[in-house]
Amino acid sequence: MKSFGKKSPWSALKKALATTAAAAGVALGGAAQADDTIKIGFGMALTGGLAGAGKGALIAMEVWRDDVNARGGILGKQVELVYYDDQSNPATVPGIYTKLLDIDEVDFVVSGYGTNLIAPAMPIMMQRGLVFPALFGLAVNEKFNYDNYFQIMPAGPEPMTDWSRGFFEIAMAQDPAPKSIALVSADAEFARNAATGARQTADKLGLEIVYDESYHPKTADFSPIVNAIQARKPDIVFVASYPPDSVGMVKAVNEVGLKTRLFGGGMVGLQFASIMTALGPQLNGIVNYDFWVPEPTLKFEGVEEFLVKYQKAAEGKGVDPIGYYLQPYAYAYLQVLDQAIAATGSMDHAEIGKYMRDAEFDTVVGKVRFAPNGEWAKTRVLQVQYQGIEDNELATFTKQGTRVVLYPAEWVSGELNYPYAQ
Repeated sequence: MKSFGKKSPWSALKKALATTAAAAGVALGGAAQADDTIKIGFGMALTGGLAGAGKGALIAMEVWRDDVNARGGILGKQVELVYYDDQSNPATVPGIYTKLLDIDEVDFVVSGYGTNLIAPAMPIMMQRGLVFPALFGLAVNEKFNYDNYFQIMPAGPEPMTDWSRGFFEIAMAQDPAPKSIALVSADAEFARNAATGARQTADKLGLEIVYDESYHPKTADFSPIVNAIQARKPDIVFVASYPPDSVGMVKAVNEVGLKTRLFGGGMVGLQFASIMTALGPQLNGIVNYDFWVPEPTLKFEGVEEFLVKYQKAAEGKGVDPIGYYLQPYAYAYLQVLDQAIAATGSMDHAEIGKYMRDAEFDTVVGKVRFAPNGEWAKTRVLQVQYQGIEDNELATFTKQGTRVVLYPAEWVSGELNYPYAQ
């Protein structure tokens, strides 16, 4: 392939077979890539625990592909997406990316959704020197230090601590300031990373950690955990959880009647339409991270136009019908790659990677610039509070004011209802 520095033995064999087949007048399907096509390959969670998010991300990526091809493609070439179901299983990832590169001969690869599915692909990217745009991995590059890794999630240059920084800033701004905290997290990579950052910030602020436990990812009943937290009487509670756990935790907190001043922080899933409508008023008062909500401060150019297209494409497909959380970023990380290829006029990964490290990009999630570690140069992890929710209707969560932005300061759209216990 033109875009990579090294050829695999399989690639060389395929070329030899293609030459032989051509001489015999036989076509080998997919053996040679058309000059007028750019192939972008990836694995995506289309089944398994992350499928709800993965399927929505795929629709957003297909919207981007159609938009790009309608305008004439990239460098005059039409874009093709080549993808496989990673089954939400990290063990499938190395095989998928090896196949994409050596058999499908894609020009570029991007990651699937989530920390656990990005990390297993990193050694392959590093070995081959590939540009690797990533979709929502928390602190993946902390252990790899790879200079061609580019994360579209707006965690910030210090992702572990930037992730929860807003939660702590909101808490410490209250009068009286909290003195103690409970930390609870799933025993999985994303949640461990989030809890590590929260623990470091708590220590720095001098907060007493009165509860610090992780739970098995298959935990179904969270009432014992909430009762144990309640017994320690923490001023604030930070939770790092995955979608099923987040639902269980919110239900347990409402059943037990948790008494604390601030609750939430790092709960994945509370951003999803299906979960918001299932929990409804039980969400009120929770302060949690998010990336885009329909507040007036976040009307970036192109985002509403994209959402209209996404929502139309998502009809009847069993995915998030509004697509506020992940989908704009799935579109945006491909926008970044598109702009870098176009600006350099090149398919060379080294040249494109250098451009991505230095440039600023215009996307549907606003302007994006990367720090040297591939994270956003400045954090924009929102902290939002669920307010005034009285029913379980989807339309409620499309309205301004149901998830007000409390952090960062330049995006604030409302005021904190405090404390959570009330």
